[in-house]
Amino acid sequence: MVIEWLKFQVPVEVREKFIQKDEEIWTQALAKNPGFLGKEVWLNPNIPDQLVLVIHWESREAWSAVPTKLLEETEQQFIREMGAVYPIIEAGEYQVRKFTHS
Repeated sequence: MVIEWLKFQVPVEVREKFIQKDEEIWTQALAKNPGFLGKEVWLNPNIPDQLVLVIHWESREAWSAVPTKLLEETEQQFIREMGAVYPIIEAGEYQVRKFTHS
C-alpha cells in the first residue's frame, strides 16, 4: 500500500466546506480508479487552519495511472465550487509496512 499525503492551509471558516466538497468532488473522482483504497482527513487541533488528506492506494502504479485529464478537470470543478484555490503546502509519499503483534 502507498500513501499520498497532502497538507493544505485552509481558513477555519471554510474548513468544513472544504472537507465536504473534497469528499463530493475529489474522493468520488478518485474512487472511480482501480487501486484507490480510501481516504482520511486529519485535523490538527493545535493548528486549526491546516488539514492533511491521507489517500490510500493499492500501489504506486495505481496512483500514477490516474489520468491527468481527470485530475485537471476535478481540480477545476473543486476550485469553482470553493470559489478559491487552496494550494498544497506540503506533500509526501509513504509506503505502509504492517507488523503483527503476537
